[in-house]
Amino acid sequence: MTSYRIPFNRPTFLGTETDCIADSLATSHISGDGKYSKKCHEFLELTLGVSRAILTTSCTHALEMAALLLDIQPGDEVIVPSFTFVSSINAFALRGAKPIFADIRPDTLNLDERKLPSLISDRTRAIVLVHYAGVACEMDAIMALASQHGIAVVEDSAHALFSRYKGRYLGTFGQLATQSFHETKNFTCGEGGALLINDDSLIERAEIIREKGTNRGRFFRGQVDKYTWVDLGSSYLPSDMLAAYLWAQFQRADDIQARRREIWERYDEGLADWASANDVQLPTVPDYCEQSYHMYYLVLPSFKARTALIQHLKDRGILSVFHYLPLNLSDMGRRYGGKAGDCPVAETVADQLLRLPFFYALTPAELDDVISSIVAFETWD
Repeated sequence: MTSYRIPFNRPTFLGTETDCIADSLATSHISGDGKYSKKCHEFLELTLGVSRAILTTSCTHALEMAALLLDIQPGDEVIVPSFTFVSSINAFALRGAKPIFADIRPDTLNLDERKLPSLISDRTRAIVLVHYAGVACEMDAIMALASQHGIAVVEDSAHALFSRYKGRYLGTFGQLATQSFHETKNFTCGEGGALLINDDSLIERAEIIREKGTNRGRFFRGQVDKYTWVDLGSSYLPSDMLAAYLWAQFQRADDIQARRREIWERYDEGLADWASANDVQLPTVPDYCEQSYHMYYLVLPSFKARTALIQHLKDRGILSVFHYLPLNLSDMGRRYGGKAGDCPVAETVADQLLRLPFFYALTPAELDDVISSIVAFETWD
């Protein structure tokens, strides 16, 4: 079967996005930093309480900007969880940094902060965190350790917009943080991202890097009479039409999050007994964390079990997917010294984790269909 009754994802579409795009077209400013880009910047800044938020063409590009802003150089070391998407480290490797792969916690699947002290060296320049599934890393311990050693913290918050740790929004702890608005995320414009800046000293340079290394922003503010090349940079501005699409979703942020919470909680309630009876791990959310309801996953007892359940659901027209492969075992990871056994939890979870269909338009009937199909799967022997 190549088509699915219930796909893994359908991009969020509310219907008002086209109105905002049409309005953007009517302004005759559809390149970067137009009306809707500014609205999105202000929304993120005011909602999260960050010093500066700027849209980028992707979360990957926001991470690349972070590497440039931190002046990462060849020979520097950057600590990153092995269980993440390649963009989390690629942005820093492009600047010549050596990845130092960290294992993950067996509960939240976030970077294991207890492993950090043994990974820090005099070459460590940054710790890149990934708040997996929108559940916070252990920020108190990580920030204290980073401060002690004078190491920058970058939060890859691609999953975690509006998540909190002990009441504080994620993306506001590190010097820098990144967001994703890819079509699989809670809020989307197809492809897009944002850089959140919590260190005021980095704001002006971030504007320069984002504008091809020029001081164009100062020119438009009337601070210089012409602009020129002043630093390294690239073109990281998304079209204002994309920002218009995103703005329409930001206006309905509470509705989107409420629906995603309903879906997550229905999965959690409907699968609890089955998971307990079959040695399946469900997502862990500590009491002091407020999650973003980005995904729902299962950690099966074995690779064989996961493979069997994927096929079981596929036979019923339901698409479920696994997630990251450990970076330390990738071809590039091995070039940097990674090897089997370096990150045992990540290596095990990568073989056993299964993500379930999860999107705003998932209907109650579709949701119940997924749950009943899983509950009907009692054995994989």
